[in-house]
Amino acid sequence: MFDIESKNPDEITINTKKTSVTFNIAENEIDAGLTVGKIKGPGEFEIGDVTIRGIDVDKAATAGEKGESEDGDEASSDKEVAKAGVVKSSGQTIYDAEIGGVHVGIIGGCEKALDELGMADILCTSSVRAVREVEPKVVISMGNIDGMVTELKLTARTEKKYKVKNESSLPATLEVISL
Repeated sequence: MFDIESKNPDEITINTKKTSVTFNIAENEIDAGLTVGKIKGPGEFEIGDVTIRGIDVDKAATAGEKGESEDGDEASSDKEVAKAGVVKSSGQTIYDAEIGGVHVGIIGGCEKALDELGMADILCTSSVRAVREVEPKVVISMGNIDGMVTELKLTARTEKKYKVKNESSLPATLEVISL
């Protein structure tokens, strides 16, 4: 149904029969070879048979908070908004890509907004904390694989591409894959 590959630690590419989508976590962008160019930042997108939800990490972390000053009035300046605890967006984005019912979380080393990400069958990350919180079936390592497998007390398998037939073909117990 699709495969996942990575040629550098900041990028994950998902290939389906209809399309190829590359997620660059360092640049917070998606490249699918579209005529409009690369997609940058959060939003919801359908590219071929891949449905993508880009999540603004900072806005998700402060969801539900309003910019209010200490006296309860709406904050009227950037200084008051900062004082009220509302965080300005850094532009950092994490992604949930859904292909045929399989959810792939692409978060790199991010450990924020994991609740907003939701359930991920496959998690592309370098964060052990994220693996423990999200509880995926497969982890695609995007960083220090040795530290990750040591801390998770697992072994890693090295592949050129990770192929996924369907949701039921995913392993019952956690596997760590190095691409």
